[in-house]
Amino acid sequence: MVSAKPSPDRLGAIQRANAHAPFLREASAARPDIVERFVTSGPEAAAAEAIETGGKTVDAELRRRRRALSLAVALGDLSGELSLREVTAFLSDFADAAIQRSVEAAMAELFPEEEPQGLSVIALGKLGSRELNFSSDVDLLLLFDPKTLPRRERDEPGDAAVRIGRRFVELLQKRTEDGFVERVDLRLRPSPEVTPIVLPVNAAISYYESAAVGWERAALIRARCCAGDREVGAAFLSAIEPFVWRRALDFGAIEEVRSISERIRDHYSDRQQFGRGFDLKRGRGGIREVEFYVHAQQLVHGGREPQLRPGATLDAIEVLQKAGHLEKKLGDDLAEAYRRLRTAEHRVQMVDDQQTHLLPPGEEGLTNVARLHGFQAGDELLDWLGPSVERVGAAFDELAGGNSARLPANPDALRSDLEKLGFPDAESAVRRVTEWRSGRPRSLRSAAAKQAFEAMLPALIEAIATSADPMRALNRLADVIERIPSGVNLYRLLEARPGLTTLVARILAHAPALSELLARRPALLDSLLDSSCFDPVPSASDFAAFLKEEIRGQPYEVAIDRARRTINDRRFALGVQLIDLREDPLTVGRGYARVAEGTLVALADATVAEFEEAHGKFPGAELVIIGLGRLGGEVLTNASDLDIIYLFTQPEAEQSVGPKPLGPANYFNRLANRVTAALSVPTPAGPLYDVDTRLRPQGSKGMLVVTVDAFADYQRSEAWTWEHMALARARPVYGSESARATVSALISEVLNLPADPAKVVADAVRMRSEIARHKAPSGPLDVKLSEGGLVDLEFAIHVLQLTRKIGLDPRLEVAVKQLADAELVEQNIISAQHLLTEMLVTLRLLAPETASPSEESCELMARACGSDSWADLLARHDEARQSVSKLWERVKGSA
Repeated sequence: MVSAKPSPDRLGAIQRANAHAPFLREASAARPDIVERFVTSGPEAAAAEAIETGGKTVDAELRRRRRALSLAVALGDLSGELSLREVTAFLSDFADAAIQRSVEAAMAELFPEEEPQGLSVIALGKLGSRELNFSSDVDLLLLFDPKTLPRRERDEPGDAAVRIGRRFVELLQKRTEDGFVERVDLRLRPSPEVTPIVLPVNAAISYYESAAVGWERAALIRARCCAGDREVGAAFLSAIEPFVWRRALDFGAIEEVRSISERIRDHYSDRQQFGRGFDLKRGRGGIREVEFYVHAQQLVHGGREPQLRPGATLDAIEVLQKAGHLEKKLGDDLAEAYRRLRTAEHRVQMVDDQQTHLLPPGEEGLTNVARLHGFQAGDELLDWLGPSVERVGAAFDELAGGNSARLPANPDALRSDLEKLGFPDAESAVRRVTEWRSGRPRSLRSAAAKQAFEAMLPALIEAIATSADPMRALNRLADVIERIPSGVNLYRLLEARPGLTTLVARILAHAPALSELLARRPALLDSLLDSSCFDPVPSASDFAAFLKEEIRGQPYEVAIDRARRTINDRRFALGVQLIDLREDPLTVGRGYARVAEGTLVALADATVAEFEEAHGKFPGAELVIIGLGRLGGEVLTNASDLDIIYLFTQPEAEQSVGPKPLGPANYFNRLANRVTAALSVPTPAGPLYDVDTRLRPQGSKGMLVVTVDAFADYQRSEAWTWEHMALARARPVYGSESARATVSALISEVLNLPADPAKVVADAVRMRSEIARHKAPSGPLDVKLSEGGLVDLEFAIHVLQLTRKIGLDPRLEVAVKQLADAELVEQNIISAQHLLTEMLVTLRLLAPETASPSEESCELMARACGSDSWADLLARHDEARQSVSKLWERVKGSA
């Protein structure tokens, strides 16, 4: 008896199911208890009762459960009480449980005395993403571990695996009087035409690492271990992750996905037209094209952004929207289209439990499906689906559409076009383009690379033509094209993101330092598509923590190389922020310093850990690193060295405790050399920093590392004036909190020691003269070495710090401010120090090899440094240098 008043929606769902779906009508007749539970308690309760259905055998039990669950879920779907996500989750969870039960049953039948292990089931397709439909295949990949799979002594592991696999498939898809459980499709395994149905896990991994093709990447987006030996499945999925999720942005994935869809459209050409007979899955604007559109974006960006990897389509749309890789309106349209298409697919499958995705071709059949859904006529169903299908089809048509225009092949026509664009030497530009098209550069030898190059070239040439110096930019583009080993990804990236070409043109025109980095590692451009690359650099400690997390668990050499890629991404992005006028030079300089300090901490930690594996720890002792110069002052340029001093705290033992013990001097000198190498030795990821340790006691003649106590004694009694001047910009950047506090107190003590003003001034004047004798200014814009430049300013400030004991802060701008507040320097020195530092940071990007930027880059530099024009910047520069010159002359005469 029905114990509660039935919901009209539930009654309507039952009536429509009985009237228009023979499969559901038969299931209702066989299981009236499920219908009653649905009416009284809802679809969740009905589904719970369905999965408790029993049977005399595993075959019977699973088939009866499947039919009962299909009925409960279908009624919940038709009544509108279950969302698409809930419907597919019910069906997918049942499939997982059935597959697990079948694996266990197959192994128990064949090897009753053995543990059910060594066989893993990887779900692909809609089961992999938990989006299974009412009458779908389950796409599975069966893998086995030869070491743990049960087998008879005379059997080969592969033979045993295939026997288990065959019985497993039979348990799921053999039709009996109770129907079937799931249709099993194993054709997505590697080379299905020649390989057995169950593959050794290592062979599968090897295939995906070396021989797999593009479409197989898309197939693996939704892969998950759904049953069997979870450890084997997890190992497989972890091993293939680099194949699926490539760290470099790969816009070739869009073309691969588009190519698959075009082949599907051609193969099912008679079902592409929307209307009666339309293929809801494979037709233009159908389910597959929603999935492929989303997969393409995931493949492009998911390697760098793991949060973009969910298998379920609706979940993937949400995270892509949130990350800014999918415009909200388009994402909403795709999501709504997906829900409608999947719902219609469910309706056509509910009718007879057939694996079909086609709208019925006849009016009667279409009307029947429409009425099952709740419409009165077939045209209503078409009207409901039509706009979504058209929106999806149009969106997918635009995917990777690119720029169909090409630069002319005829040299005269090409010259004419380049002249119109504004190239001052069109003839040289024509020669460049012709040389590239010859295929001589290594990056342009494959057909795919040439195709991608020609597709992106018009937009990039146009952007270069509008830059300050088109010919210089074109020449630097030539350096990039000729130096990169493979250009397909770079060219596809520029084609897929036309807005990026303007930024690339600016880099090529103005920043040789960044152009050189780009030529060495084109994947640096990938980082510019991540909006977070333009965020402020976090604190040095936070950046160190981020780096350490990036390299956690990696072998030392791999960790060092991986860290360098992340570090160089950050440094490149900082340079671009300046070139693109997103940040002022001082902000960028502070960002460089935070990256450098965080790098030093993270790589020193990694090196210490690796060193301790061989030589153990040193009881009571630790490495301490002092940063000096611009590192100590927390403002670096793109080209700055790292000036550091290595110390170690007093050890409590005579040697380290480890497999290969060392004495203290040997231990810490070797360790310091390893840290220097981690920071400076080039790896495949490129160079990092030059490290200068000559400011240590006794300079290059002294020990690389000394104890803190020895350093203190040296600074108190033996150090020269120039060494105390260097100490004015020193601070500990590595070591425990207590060790750094000790060294900080020592530095403060030394800087506050009584000083003879006359001697300090005389020594400073003599040192400045030596510098002038050996390092002449490279030109009038040498803001460091010219008269009144930063060296003069630093010497003046350090003399005042040592003689007046005011402004003893390693940050030069803070020291200048404190000295100005004490009226020891004029207030205009504050602005002079800011301007000269801004110019230095900017010049190191725009003109690293010369004293001044090109004429075309001068205006960019002026704007970066806060001036309205180049003439205005030069006037401010002259004024600043005059102020510094007066200060230095006054300090020199103060003795």
